[in-house]
Amino acid sequence: MDIVIDADSAVPPYEQVRLRIAELAAGGALAAGAKLPPVRQLAARLGLAANTVARAYRELEQAGLVQTRGRAGTVVTARAAGTPAEAQRAAQRYAEQVTALGLTPQAALELVRAALGPAD
Repeated sequence: MDIVIDADSAVPPYEQVRLRIAELAAGGALAAGAKLPPVRQLAARLGLAANTVARAYRELEQAGLVQTRGRAGTVVTARAAGTPAEAQRAAQRYAEQVTALGLTPQAALELVRAALGPAD
């Protein structure tokens, strides 16, 4: 995830993080369901306090752009990625069904690729 904090900017660091994540999601670099790094990990990478990154995540969640799933982490929502919610729900149902059938993630993806046809 490409985030750079400008220490000389008038924009607070938490807002820089929030804006960049929202931008990456809207631009397609972060797809719906993409898992964000844990708060402490991202904070360490950016040289920020964990509370700064936590605030950015909280504000993204309040805006409906990410969803925190407890120990499963924080993920980008369909709304943030511009993916229709019904498509996200269909993908979730498919994932649950193929998992119940015992398919590997690779086999499930190959089935989808075959069903969609050539990528032209």
